[in-house]
Amino acid sequence: MIRKIIQIDTDKCNGCGACANACHEGAIAMVNGKAKLMRDDYCDGFGDCLPHCPTGAITFVEREAAAYDEKAVEENKRQKAAAVQKPLGGCPGSAARSMFHQPVPQMHHGCPGSQMRQMQHKPEPAGEDMPVLRSQLSQWPVQIKLVPVNAPYFDGAKLLIAADCTAYAYANFHQKFIRGHITLVGCPKLDDVDYSEKLTQIIRENNIQSVTVVRMEVPCCGGLERAAKVALQNSGKFIPWQVITISIDGNILSEL
Repeated sequence: MIRKIIQIDTDKCNGCGACANACHEGAIAMVNGKAKLMRDDYCDGFGDCLPHCPTGAITFVEREAAAYDEKAVEENKRQKAAAVQKPLGGCPGSAARSMFHQPVPQMHHGCPGSQMRQMQHKPEPAGEDMPVLRSQLSQWPVQIKLVPVNAPYFDGAKLLIAADCTAYAYANFHQKFIRGHITLVGCPKLDDVDYSEKLTQIIRENNIQSVTVVRMEVPCCGGLERAAKVALQNSGKFIPWQVITISIDGNILSEL
């Protein structure tokens, strides 16, 4: 039958595995470091995986494919659960036993952007008072999903589109980026929405002077950069823009 089904561009896939985790039906798996649609009849065509892909590697296509088989999906889930819980047989060699070894560092197999890490910074000299910094935020709300499209503060605005984590990673964020800008923040990994549609409206319907995108170095932040680029293209306007990437330890890696 001809129906809507996902398609994965392996060239764009960065192997983060977010789509496989988001696919409740088990249609997607990681094969040789790339996401792969394993069975057509496991894909329900709803696209829960799409908003979780940070690189835009997943799209919908209409092609000949097997119909979604809910019974097959449930049976697959049942077999996986049984394989995990299945007790060992009666052979003495397979009897349950406990072994005690030195702990081995765990390998992180999920999204690279959520890998746990710890940073060490030099402590501030004792007895020295730090200067009191003032907020440079000039409007509210700031979340992309909440901000009104035709807010008066967009008139003549220099627009800052920032990933949630950037303000926590970069110490001088207010002075360096927020000052003199209208600020919009979001996280493409956590927000189940395509930012590009609303950003297109904001840029198209207001007198925006420039666009600055500030993102983290982690792959999932690529979704925010991509949404801003798509919005600029779809707006039909030629506006100065740049992308700034912040490292996990709070340094500016690149300014494009």
